[in-house]
Amino acid sequence: QVQLAESGGQLVQAGSSLMLSCTASGRTWEIHDMAWFRQCPGKEREFVSLIQWSGGATVYANLARGRFSITRVNRDNTKKSVYLHMDSLEPEDTARYYCAATDYDRLSSQALAYEFWGQGTQVTVSS
Repeated sequence: QVQLAESGGQLVQAGSSLMLSCTASGRTWEIHDMAWFRQCPGKEREFVSLIQWSGGATVYANLARGRFSITRVNRDNTKKSVYLHMDSLEPEDTARYYCAATDYDRLSSQALAYEFWGQGTQVTVSS
């Protein structure tokens, strides 16, 4: 099993930058892709960005392109971390941000493609 723990969410003003962190622990050596999704109350979970662990390939949703950046760090044999750096935040970015992981080579923006999920971290952007 893989456990994911997000952190870094907070209340910020529009135009600010913020970095979210996600640490994967447990059976992490089989993780192929890790991703960030976000969800607002009453709305579907939407894709933000993903990174392929071995090759480092990245994919961004249109909402993130040019403002957000995803990176990864191998901490040791049992822990991996992925970061989402967000610039020029807007009130529309207010959401709960979730980290996800999959053992499969999918490079998918679909939530159903990910087996493991964290509890999420809340980002609130005030105008």
